[in-house]
Amino acid sequence: MWQYTAARYQNHPVVVGYDLMCEPNAAGIRDIWEPKDFYNQYGGTTLDWNQLYPKISSAIREVDPETPILIGGMGWSSIRWLPYLKPTGDSRTVYLVHQYEPQDQYTHQEYQSSLNRYPGEFDLDWDGNPDPFNQDWLEGYFTIIDQFQNEWNVPVSVNEYGVVRWVPGGAEFLDDQLSLFEKQGFNHAIWMWDPAWEPWTEEVNAMNYRFGLDPGTQVDDVPNPLMDVLQKYWSQNTIRPSGFYSE
Repeated sequence: MWQYTAARYQNHPVVVGYDLMCEPNAAGIRDIWEPKDFYNQYGGTTLDWNQLYPKISSAIREVDPETPILIGGMGWSSIRWLPYLKPTGDSRTVYLVHQYEPQDQYTHQEYQSSLNRYPGEFDLDWDGNPDPFNQDWLEGYFTIIDQFQNEWNVPVSVNEYGVVRWVPGGAEFLDDQLSLFEKQGFNHAIWMWDPAWEPWTEEVNAMNYRFGLDPGTQVDDVPNPLMDVLQKYWSQNTIRPSGFYSE
């Protein structure tokens, strides 16, 4: 399938890379959430994503030697699972992470009157004791990416990140996170940029930052603190797209 896709689209001006699988998560089939535990039991089996993506990469390279290949790790491509990816040796492959941590305690909180905030203090490691949650915590967590890059000398991109729009301190969280992405030279892409199609936006808008911080708002409310942060960092872009334009 991927070889056919690459042969067909390799020269299309809006194709910037082939993302082989979005958030592989065979560990979820076995209800295992710690990468070490999963690989101790299932490393090298057909549940191990490392057994499949090198074959896909080789098939693509038979027909397309140039277009970047994008590979994320298991565990929904979370940063914690990145060290278990095994680079293929292809010089035009970028390795991916999705950054939503701490997901349960912060970035995906349901709207209610009492929410964890950023910066703040709450149990981040599930040991029953509160931990400081701030930019230092984020920087420490991102060292996992640094170690992977130092070991393999490969590029890593954060091709998904985000926070539900109503959490306290969401704009500050994005600002601190994006400043670290820029400092460490990661390419990054927000999830998600919602369409203007109302049947979608009426139901799915937790991360539609155009709607602002109020969960009850379902129309554009710009400017707002979340959009201000995104535009602050997007304005730093100096490398523009390919020059392909369509009227």
